[in-house]
Amino acid sequence: GQIVYSIAEETESGASVGNIAKDLGLDAATLSARKFRMITSSSKQYFNINASTGALSVNEPIDREQLCELKSVCILNYELVLENPLELYRMEFKVLDINDNSPSFPLSEYHINMPEFLSPGARFTLPNAQDLDEGANSVQNYTLSSDEHFYLEMQIRGDGSKYPELVLKKALDREQQATHRLVLTAKDGGNPPKSGDVPVIVAVLDTNDNAPEFEHSVYRASILENSPSGTLVVQVHATDLDEGANGEIRYSFSNTTSADLQRMFLIHPHTGEVTVNGILAVQRPLLEMLIEARDNGAFGMSSTAKLLVEITDVNNHGPEITITSLSSPIPEDAVPGTVIALLSILDKDPGENGKVTCQIPDNLPFQLKPSLQNYYSLVTSELLDRELISEYNITITATDLGSPPITTQKTVWVQISDVNDNPPVFSADAFDVFVEENNPLGAFLYQVSASDLDIGENGRVSYMLRNSTVAGSALTSFLSMNLANGSIYAKRAFDFEQLRSFYFQVEAKDNGSPALSAAITVNVYISDQNDNAPAILYPTSQNGSVAVEVVPRLADEDYLVTKVVADDEDNAQNAWLSYHLAHSSDSTLFQLSPHTGELRTTRSMRSTDFLKHKVVVVVRDHGDPPLSSTVTVGILLADTLPQALPDFDDSGEPTPLLNATNIYLIVSLACVSFIFAAFIFFLAIVRL
Repeated sequence: GQIVYSIAEETESGASVGNIAKDLGLDAATLSARKFRMITSSSKQYFNINASTGALSVNEPIDREQLCELKSVCILNYELVLENPLELYRMEFKVLDINDNSPSFPLSEYHINMPEFLSPGARFTLPNAQDLDEGANSVQNYTLSSDEHFYLEMQIRGDGSKYPELVLKKALDREQQATHRLVLTAKDGGNPPKSGDVPVIVAVLDTNDNAPEFEHSVYRASILENSPSGTLVVQVHATDLDEGANGEIRYSFSNTTSADLQRMFLIHPHTGEVTVNGILAVQRPLLEMLIEARDNGAFGMSSTAKLLVEITDVNNHGPEITITSLSSPIPEDAVPGTVIALLSILDKDPGENGKVTCQIPDNLPFQLKPSLQNYYSLVTSELLDRELISEYNITITATDLGSPPITTQKTVWVQISDVNDNPPVFSADAFDVFVEENNPLGAFLYQVSASDLDIGENGRVSYMLRNSTVAGSALTSFLSMNLANGSIYAKRAFDFEQLRSFYFQVEAKDNGSPALSAAITVNVYISDQNDNAPAILYPTSQNGSVAVEVVPRLADEDYLVTKVVADDEDNAQNAWLSYHLAHSSDSTLFQLSPHTGELRTTRSMRSTDFLKHKVVVVVRDHGDPPLSSTVTVGILLADTLPQALPDFDDSGEPTPLLNATNIYLIVSLACVSFIFAAFIFFLAIVRL
């Protein structure tokens, strides 16, 4: 038979592995008698069997990496031999790995040489780390220290194994950094994990990738026309960041420099000194040469610098200003930076005498910008407003740098065209219109006016009534408007007693595109006319009869007979009422208050006064012309209200208080009273 045991490496001595007797079904008591023994090809005896119990235990700790090295499966084979009878059993001990080894690299430091001309994406294989553990305890991943030029990427070989690669992420520049120090770290998958790292040093190899660079792109020098041969003009200097022959520099004139100038001047190939060689026989005051600096690399790189040599000259030419292009008029909504004109400014003098500065006044919304050589662009620098300034006279001043300088001026006339950027504006925040009632149909009421700062169609204003209602009716049933001039007309007669005021809105719109508009409120106040006569409210008459007031026969002076009450639907002075006596049957008996309408007696009543009186009261307003109403009041002198009121004829003649009948009644009443008094007196005497 065969039995398999598993045991972790480095298990301590004496640790139990199993019971061989039980596992093989043997009698433990017979093991010693049957002369058992364990046979193995290993040089060490790693296990023991207890002869009494059959217990299998560790005799010596096992180092799996030492025993099996890099094998993925580590197995120890044993044979158990028993006699009487002879039996043979096979035993396999599978040694399990533990994470007891850290990853390690073969070398303590790795060096990689990289030419600086490599493009991003270039790859370099990095060393694999070794870990004597197996499975998850072996190397699982790699990491690289942070660097902007490199990153790490894992690759898989055809046999499925992985290896790390160093990938160039950003182009190298030896002149900026010649050495890059990285750290490659390998980690296993144990718990806890173990790691090992190794420095990776990248050396950047130089290539001839830097051209010589002059200290100045332009060298300027000034010499006299009669300078002798050998006079130093200027010394140029260039540097090259490369090493060795790649950084050695030689100076010469560029092939683009004319042969005449190369004969007039010499340049030292090593020092860069430029000197005069012969007579300066030139007509131009400014000489331009290109100097080339070339290194000694295999593929020599070069750069050039300009040398400007000024031959002293007399400033005898002024700048010439030519307008090559002009856009006028320009719209007022042109954005800042809009090009208006293109100017060419040229000075025929050489050198400083031919250099020109150009400017315009600072208080203008324009500026000059250099364009091509000797050209300037006249552009807007601020927003324009035609309503403030509709045109500009721009004076361009060009001055050369000669001594003394010469100045030339030229004026450019720029017109500003209108855009619809201003809405109509009314002259007031609101308009108040006063109109008398009973106006004729079509009467002119008011003319609203709005102004627009724009011109042309943008400034042509039309008017319209905004839709609204007045007293429940459409506004257009009350008013009409002239669209062109803003005149407002009445379409109906107004009645102050029905409508005293109302308001509406007028919209003014220009004819621009898009049109701009504004609105204003118009308040209409209807003024009163004296078109209503006073209405008598009290006293009132029915069916044309005279109103009658009863007054005691012997009423005292200033007795209130009645109060005439009237109302006028008009307003203000047209409704101010005054009261007047137009007629009175006895002018000495009654008086009327002109302000209150109170009719009072002027004296006490007498027995001789007539019983009936008639007065006519006129109620008059203060209009122009005034209107009035009258009321006739009949006054009856009686102590009690009679059952039937007497008629007050139109003659107005008063009835006398003492007529024949009245005298008879008075005498009879006096006699009866006297007899009654005498009887009372008699009764009193009898009792006493």
